[in-house]
This record gives sequence, C-alpha cells and structure tokens, in this order.
Amino acid sequence: MKPTTAALLIVAMAGSVALGGCTQRTLKNTPGYGQGSGQRLGGRALEAVANPSEVAATDIAFSRAARDEGQWTAFRRFAADGAKIHGKNGVIAAEPWLAAQTDPKAPVQWTPVGVWSSCDGSTAVTQGKFADPDGSWGYYVTVWQRQRDGRYRWVYDMGAPDDELTALENERRDRDAAPRDDNVVVIQAIPAVEGRVADCGVAPATVSGLDDEGATAQGGGSSRDSGLKWQWAQFADGSRRFAVALVREGDWKTMLTFRIGSDGKHIPDQ
Repeated sequence: MKPTTAALLIVAMAGSVALGGCTQRTLKNTPGYGQGSGQRLGGRALEAVANPSEVAATDIAFSRAARDEGQWTAFRRFAADGAKIHGKNGVIAAEPWLAAQTDPKAPVQWTPVGVWSSCDGSTAVTQGKFADPDGSWGYYVTVWQRQRDGRYRWVYDMGAPDDELTALENERRDRDAAPRDDNVVVIQAIPAVEGRVADCGVAPATVSGLDDEGATAQGGGSSRDSGLKWQWAQFADGSRRFAVALVREGDWKTMLTFRIGSDGKHIPDQ
C-alpha cells in the first residue's frame, strides 16, 4: 500500500493524461478528465472495450481526493467491494482496516506512469510513483475493476519506498529550488502515462512467468475476457511480488514484475 507519515510533499500533476505507445479504444461515454465517473449516457450499456485513459484519470482523481478529502477517506471511496491491501505481513481485507484509520494531516500523493488493460476494459493495472510526506519516494501497483455503473474502483494495492527514486527526486527538488537568473524560465514537463492493451480474441490456456515457487501465499485474478491476468505472492521473510500478464501476439507476455524485499523496500528491475 502507499505509506504515510508527517510533513506535506505534493506531487505536481498535469491537467491532462497523455498516453504514450497505447493501443487505445475509447468508450463513447467517456467522462471528463479526472472525474473517474464512468457514467452511462442515456441509459446505454457500457461497451466492452478498453479505456486506459479513464483508468489513469481515475487513479489521478484518487490521489487528488486523498489531498482534498483525506487519505484514508479517499481509499475508502475509491475501493471496490472486497478490495485487498498487500502489506509486509501479507494481504488483508481493506474495508475493516480502513474503517479504523484516521486521515493524516499530510497525505501521500501519487501519479500513475503506466497502465495495462484487458481488451474488454473490465480489468486494468496502474503502476506509478508516490511521494511520502517524510520526503521519501516509492513505487506502487494498483489493480482496477470496472463496476456495473462504469466506474473503475481499486481491488488490490501495494507499494514500497525506493532509495534510488528518493535520491533522484530530492536532488531534483533541491536543484529546482536553487536560486536562478531572472531570465531563466523553468517549464514543468507534462508526465506521459504509458498504456498497453491486451489483444482481443481467445487467450492461450497456459500463463508462464506468474508462478512463485516458495511462496507462503498467492492470489490474483483475471479480466472477464481472460486476456489479462495478475498475481501476487507473499514469502516467509516478508518479501512480496506482483506480476501482470497480457495476451499479445497470440501468447502471454509478462508486462510488469514488481518486487519488494524483506526490508520493505522496492527492488528495482535489474
């Protein structure tokens, strides 16, 4: 899950979502940016197509709600029934845990950098980076399911601080805060969100690369059209793993493997 501590550090977010390298299909009833509403228009049923832009917009709206309404209030509002949080000791039911939490004065803030979606749009995964109020940064993964009303709501969440990212972002912060010549203009780049959509059609029966030998517990799920599969694993030393695979070019392709070590920190890709 996205952790929290004390003094405020807010991630600057762009006013639009730019999806790069995305095989994208847009729903006719796509809501306005950042609302994550997914409302039907004129009572029409939702089309079973991917909409990674809406997933990214919902994740950003989730982060904004954490800032404006309170961190755990936002987690409760954007959670689907049966949502799970994956902490150091394993996966827990989100609802009873969140019910006992009080919103911190300074929330964690985050932004997605990648989206993976099934062809039918029923399930998607976002991966992004977060800023903790204590000055540390990290990465997270969130699994989203489209609800009967068209809204995306999260069903699984895991995250961890990353030492390399923390050093990089704090160096950037210090550099941007340094005195500058009056003629220098600093422009904040709009972050692009990379999107990938599974191929449509019959999914192969066997998914390779998602099994975890030695895990003490495993779980996961798949999209309604079976073109996206995700899995988490918990190990005895407290380390954790998450992976998502899509059907691409007639076979399963592992798109993301997210690892957290026994020290509770994100393990960068080698």
